[in-house]
Order: sequence, then structure tokens, then C-alpha cells
Amino acid sequence: MEITQLNEIGNKAVRRLRMQKLRSGRPFMINSNELSGKKCYLEYPDGRIHLVTISDSTQDFVSLRELSAEESAKLRAKYHLDSF
Repeated sequence: MEITQLNEIGNKAVRRLRMQKLRSGRPFMINSNELSGKKCYLEYPDGRIHLVTISDSTQDFVSLRELSAEESAKLRAKYHLDSF
């Protein structure tokens, strides 16, 4: 299989997993190479997206801030994520 085919298969699998998690009421983690350290985004079923980091002491997510609706829309567009 070519790399592009494998990449497409992987992307489809991640998008399916995202929808499954959001439909079941759980948040979905969006990783970005543009974020430093232990930061990522958490997307919630109600449409909110938070920039989070992982706490060293509790190994749990700590919200740094909630993205605005405009920022959330741009992030979804950047990663080709359908609105939930």
C-alpha cells in the first residue's frame, strides 16, 4: 500500500473514533504539533473546545482556556473535522 493510502485509512479511523467518543458523551483529544509540551485540545460533545495540559501531579487534564466559537471553527476547519 502506498503511504497516501495508509494515511487516508488512518485519518478515517481517527474521524470515526472522534464521532464515537462525542456521541457517547466523552471528550475527544486533538493533538497538534504546533502546541508545546504536554498541551492538546479537548473537544466536548456540546461543541466546546478547551486548550489543556496534563498535570504532572495528578496525570489529569487541566484546562488552560476555552477556545472562542471562532477559534473552535478554525481549528475544526484546519483539521477537516465535521461539526458534531
